[in-house]
Amino acid sequence: MTVLVIGGHGLVGGAVVAALLAAGHAVAGAGRGVAGAARRQPAVRWHRIDMADPAADWAPALAGATAVVNCAGALQDGPADRLAGVHAAGLARLAAACAAAGVRRFIHVSAAGVAESPGAFGATKREGEALLARSGLDWLVLRPGLVLAPVAYGGSALLRALAAFPLVVPALHAGRVVQVVGADDVAAAVVAGLAPGAPSGVAIDLVAPEPTTLAQILGGLRGWLGLAPAPVVAVPGFVAAAAARVADGLAWLGWRSPMRSTSLAQLGAGVRGDGAAAVALLGRPVRGLAAWLSAHPAGAQEAWFARLYLLKPAVIGVLALFWLVSGAIGVARLAEAAAVLEQAGFAPGLARAAVLGGSVADIALGLLALHRRGARIALWGMVAVTAGYLAGATLWRPDLWLDPLGVLVKTVPAAMLAVAAMALLEDR
Repeated sequence: MTVLVIGGHGLVGGAVVAALLAAGHAVAGAGRGVAGAARRQPAVRWHRIDMADPAADWAPALAGATAVVNCAGALQDGPADRLAGVHAAGLARLAAACAAAGVRRFIHVSAAGVAESPGAFGATKREGEALLARSGLDWLVLRPGLVLAPVAYGGSALLRALAAFPLVVPALHAGRVVQVVGADDVAAAVVAGLAPGAPSGVAIDLVAPEPTTLAQILGGLRGWLGLAPAPVVAVPGFVAAAAARVADGLAWLGWRSPMRSTSLAQLGAGVRGDGAAAVALLGRPVRGLAAWLSAHPAGAQEAWFARLYLLKPAVIGVLALFWLVSGAIGVARLAEAAAVLEQAGFAPGLARAAVLGGSVADIALGLLALHRRGARIALWGMVAVTAGYLAGATLWRPDLWLDPLGVLVKTVPAAMLAVAAMALLEDR
């Protein structure tokens, strides 16, 4: 069977692609950013398609396909995401394209608890399921709970970071019931859903039968990372709300934080489902938290990731502020800064122009670093400009290396921090 997996480069989609290949299926993948996926999974035929694009042409991707698995989804509206476009309108266009191409079997990965899910996320998810039911396709909806996977992205990454927090484990809605499922069980359900005689025209919750609270999940993850137990501390609601507002604002700069208001609303509502139908599909219950953690032992790399996850935005923010302030000081104290170059023999006009040009470059790099698309260019620019500053100072004012306040020496760690930020920049 040839299966097209939409969102095959994501957390769930990646597990589905791997399971389909292992089961002997031919696989094609589609998504917005598939260059990295093409390198990781060269056995897959990849297509760059934006689900929300009204002009998306599905015909090349559907050519030769006998089934489609849709793992595409979005959390919240933003510059790069439109919930209605992905969950409803885009799904309608894809279903119509499947009908036109003669592809009947369609497995749609939704979310557990979608019937009670608040806000636009839940509304568009419900709309998508409803239109799929009217599509005339041979459809099956799978509704996973909180997905645990060897890789981490979005909410799963945030949970690891909170679990690895020093001394305490901060949590919002710590007592809410959040039923889990492993990405491998979601993938196994997809493979089973493609077998002859698999259920059709139904929605199946993929959740472990035993209920787990968010506090239990965080505690389990902390132990899984090899860290000593720590008390779970409730985060005040106003603190969480303020963080969500900041995260929502940063989304318009391209940063897709899992701390946005939709994530907090989902946690507040909990994640529940009925795993009985999953037993019939899989032939066994969905594995729970303890079983999944035991089957996927963590190593040093998982602990590194968890500890560094919350440091990444802090590092980028500090660097942006450092360069903005540095440039602003240069503009505000232009005469004093120019005097440093004049002592090296620069003409007054040239010295002022050099200081002003450097200050403008500093401010530009700081502003560019605040935007997700410009961050990598800005970080490279910070390293290059620092190297230029140091080279110029060595040539014209080598005495500054011995300045008691370390005005040159202290720029080297700042440049290395930019290098470290580049290593942390990718989300998946």
